Amino acid sequence: MFQVGDKIVYPMHGAGVVKAIEDKEILGKTQQYYIIQMLIDNMQVMIPTNNVDNIGIRPVSDRPILKKVLQEFQTEETEDSLPWKQRHRKNLMKMQNGEIHDVAEVIHDLMSRSEEKKLNSSEKHMLVKAKKIFISELELIKGINNTRAIDLFNAQLKKSC
Repeated sequence: MFQVGDKIVYPMHGAGVVKAIEDKEILGKTQQYYIIQMLIDNMQVMIPTNNVDNIGIRPVSDRPILKKVLQEFQTEETEDSLPWKQRHRKNLMKMQNGEIHDVAEVIHDLMSRSEEKKLNSSEKHMLVKAKKIFISELELIKGINNTRAIDLFNAQLKKSC
């Protein structure tokens, strides 16, 4: 169970901070909810505390994991032999998983692909979303603002090129 102030990652939505834990009555049923302030779009979400495992919410990664992910980002090979539908499904599953290394793989693969061919609109959208999710977690891991996280992310991308 998370506590107020915990930093979390909500798959497909990015990183946020638990602002409150409240009992709410919705449709005549009272449940306990996490109130989470998301970094992306400064959105606030309510998630039933008993549904967290099903959704895949997890604590924010720590610095050693981030360091490992960034090192892998520089050395990872891209698998480009899959047809578009399979590649999209594989990337979507990684995004839904919400693990930082999976999101980084999606970014790496789509950016590598974009250097060879123009991405279709679905892939462009997925790349933008993956970057936002990764950067939001980077903000909380490093304790920096969005602008600094974007700069750090872009500097890392330059190293991998």
